[in-house]
Amino acid sequence: MVDEEGLPREGPPREDPPREGPPREDLQREDPLRDGQGDDALLDEAQRCLRALAGEHARLRDDQWTAIRALVVERRRALVVQRTGWGKSAVYFVATRLLRERGAGPTVIVSPLLALMRNQVEAADRAGIHARTINSANTEDWERVFAEVEAGEVDVLLVSPERLNNPDFRDLVLPKLAAGAGLVVVDEAHCISDWGHDFRPDYRRLRTLLADLPPGVPVLATTATANARVTKDVAEQLGGDGQALVLRGPLERESLRLAVVRLPAAEMRVAWLGEHLDDLPGSGIIYTLTVAAAHEIAGYLRERGYEVAAYSGQTDPAERLQAEQDLQDNKLKALVATSALGMGFDKPDLGFIVHVGAPQSPVAYYQQIGRAGRGVERAEVILLPGLEDRDIWAYFAGLAFPPEPVVRATLDVLEAAGRTVSTGALEPRVDLSRSRLEMMLKVLDVDGAVRRVKGGWTATGHDWAYDRERYERVAAERTREQRAMLDYLDTAGCREEFLRRQLDDPEAKPCGRCDNCTGNYWPAGVSETGAAQARDRLRRPGVDVAPRRMWPTAVKDDLGVSGRIGPDIVAEPGRALGRLTDIGWGNRLREVLAEGAPDTEISDEMFAAVVKVLSAWDWAERPTGVVTIGSRTRPRLIGSLGRRIAEIGRLPHLGEFVPLGEPIPRRHNSAQRLRSVWHSLAPPDGIAASGPVLLVDDRIETGWTMTVATRMLREAGVPAVLPLVLAVIN
Repeated sequence: MVDEEGLPREGPPREDPPREGPPREDLQREDPLRDGQGDDALLDEAQRCLRALAGEHARLRDDQWTAIRALVVERRRALVVQRTGWGKSAVYFVATRLLRERGAGPTVIVSPLLALMRNQVEAADRAGIHARTINSANTEDWERVFAEVEAGEVDVLLVSPERLNNPDFRDLVLPKLAAGAGLVVVDEAHCISDWGHDFRPDYRRLRTLLADLPPGVPVLATTATANARVTKDVAEQLGGDGQALVLRGPLERESLRLAVVRLPAAEMRVAWLGEHLDDLPGSGIIYTLTVAAAHEIAGYLRERGYEVAAYSGQTDPAERLQAEQDLQDNKLKALVATSALGMGFDKPDLGFIVHVGAPQSPVAYYQQIGRAGRGVERAEVILLPGLEDRDIWAYFAGLAFPPEPVVRATLDVLEAAGRTVSTGALEPRVDLSRSRLEMMLKVLDVDGAVRRVKGGWTATGHDWAYDRERYERVAAERTREQRAMLDYLDTAGCREEFLRRQLDDPEAKPCGRCDNCTGNYWPAGVSETGAAQARDRLRRPGVDVAPRRMWPTAVKDDLGVSGRIGPDIVAEPGRALGRLTDIGWGNRLREVLAEGAPDTEISDEMFAAVVKVLSAWDWAERPTGVVTIGSRTRPRLIGSLGRRIAEIGRLPHLGEFVPLGEPIPRRHNSAQRLRSVWHSLAPPDGIAASGPVLLVDDRIETGWTMTVATRMLREAGVPAVLPLVLAVIN
């Protein structure tokens, strides 16, 4: 049994590597292979290594040998772009064994995901190669790992890219690793390029790492998903003499059977899964575009009797590990997952992948479906596109690199401070969410405009130019990719050929296996009973809303609040009808709450769902009144919602908060949003309530409008506030 890279799941006992070797200069002078001597002998040795790794019948592919020779003999920098399952890890494991036997230092692999690291460590161990890892999840092991490296006991050291941006690691550990490395490997190298579908700022620091390597240290970059533009960009970033060897092969996946099934509504797509999951071979992955959709679909399938689990970046790490293992052991029919389950997951016998919603890039789609069919002859790959996909794409497009005024404002704050500023202290002064702020700072760090140090960030004072043209080109490329994804749905030609051409595969040709090639299409209908069950599940109203419990940092001086929000002014846990990212109520709520949508009274259907939320609410004490938060854009919607709740609950409508001043511009972080709403609301006059009050609004985005309004009501004598909204953002 071999894994997707041609390595055995059980291997020979590990032979300890040499603990000492000649200095690198001597190695370079004395190795006769550098003069082109002994290629046949080296090839025989490499073949023996591979057979020890993958079995007696294993043979090196031509490009595998070309890459190994370039690394071991010529000490070159190489980029290998080959399909998933081709054997890229065999290249660096064989090269590692050959280099170690010649006295070279350990191989340092930069790997992007903890799950991917786990698989690589296990594969190396099966191959008789001693591997260790350094990442945020094993800090307690670092000292012991470094001691093993110093003692020459480690053949392969895996490092997460985030470590490259850690000040202590960057300044104290990385130089030693670079100086002693025998080989540097950049796994999933498309992450280096901001043209790529999974760009990560931390990967950009690799250019500095590679530039600082001593002469003669070979470098290997690998990826399965890079078009010509990304390949060129990564090859240039490998640096060296500018002549990186690029080995690019055909990307055909002979086991995959690609198909598209179009269904007109979300409940029909979910019902289709419920009715056809048993028809799919083995176990697999059901991908969704949002966390909310993953939980909704997993819940529905469990109700239908399927063994499935939801999986996302928000899942507890221990639960994620258990879910991965349960899928590996075929205890689950499927993981219902976001893209968090991607590059790092390796299950050779994965029998199917279904996407409920289309990724926004054909390249990203091909990367994800590459999880399937590595060790089986046939795997089903099915895409169930939705009308809401474009809305979700638009949301993620809003997370691109910030506009120049925001970047300049950040640099001005750092320069004016003249000292280290933490991310938390910087956030209230820059109109970005924490995640976007950190992403921007990492890019500025690599560009040399700021530097990450212990405790935060400092300005370097170096000139920095906003590369507007590049950012606009990247945005245009994203738009082009989205159009290409829509074209994939509509194509009457071969689906695999279409995707391979998007990856600039020169050998792309009709596969003869997809639905269009064979004329064998999955049924595009569902039973009325199945659709009704799915509709009931997706339209099941009610989302818990946790109240804000801490004031944001850096507002004490101007607003006079800090730390924990006191129990005398905090809201009770609230409820929302649904999430804007739902595929159930989310679709309808996005229409009603969209910018520019007409302001109408709440529909009977939506109000009936709100009544169900109220009926299921397990409050400690029944509310005694209703207050609404006045809206400039949707006064009819919110007004009618508040009045109808009061009528059906036989409660007094106690009035509404009146918006003051100019319309509030949209803010992206807590401190700026709180400052905006602090003086923008006037509470109703003469509030008198002997019990809890329902506080009604259209949506909760940051939660600060509801928090400020609650504070005012509590200070006016209301004993408890129960927030109720139509939608939460996620």
